[in-house]
Amino acid sequence: MIGKKLGDAMNDQIKNELESYYIYLSMAAWLHSKSLDGMGHYMRVQAHEEMLHAMKLFNHVIDRGGKVVLKDLKQLKTQWKTPLDLFQDAHKHEKFISGKINDLMAIARQEKEFASEPLLAWFTDEQIEEEANAGKIAEQLGMVGIDKSGLLMLDREMAARAYPPGSPLNPVAAAAE
Repeated sequence: MIGKKLGDAMNDQIKNELESYYIYLSMAAWLHSKSLDGMGHYMRVQAHEEMLHAMKLFNHVIDRGGKVVLKDLKQLKTQWKTPLDLFQDAHKHEKFISGKINDLMAIARQEKEFASEPLLAWFTDEQIEEEANAGKIAEQLGMVGIDKSGLLMLDREMAARAYPPGSPLNPVAAAAE
């Protein structure tokens, strides 16, 4: 059975992951509004990943005999000056999430909730990737600067990111319904 402190913290993290979903969907909408559809696509896929992260935690709390309590989501940022600002925010957000995952691991160890450690180790590894990806894109956008051809090349490259099969955020899959 999951301890109260860890269960409460995991419910907070479910909220954080759902807010991540929400902010990345907001970023996708902004990018699409700027005709950066490749980057918008990239953020839709990222949003899908965040929903999966929330559900991993959701399922774990239930499987460990805890109670999932969904919390209110905050309305997060909806406007950015540039794609660079947007990806710098994404990178900053991933660092925030990494800190929260580290906090969960510390609570699990304190409560000797060893059954949660494999899941939290997976999240720790995932956050390394998440931070690296967002940081790399922000760096590349910084290198591109105001060069519109470079921006469009990055946009085209980012369009290649694949959705997981059946993702409701994939416009092609949604249109088939």
